[in-house]
Amino acid sequence: MPYFVYKITPGPTDLFKNLDLMDTFEKYKDAKNYSKEKRIELDISSQSAEEIKMILAENELEAEEKLLEKREKPILQEWEK
Repeated sequence: MPYFVYKITPGPTDLFKNLDLMDTFEKYKDAKNYSKEKRIELDISSQSAEEIKMILAENELEAEEKLLEKREKPILQEWEK
């Protein structure tokens, strides 16, 4: 299964995001290094509205569905704060 690297930008509402496929890779290490390089190149930090994410999926459609899936934030335990 390939690794897909996406640039995610906020959409008009919180429910929608703009997904731009940047590249695909067969190896995890290549995808990870590419993602890191792009974050530095585009000056994307953890406080940025934009994100660079990589995801493992069978195809592009599955990757986009996983990225658009709304997940609840995990509950932090006292010792994790």
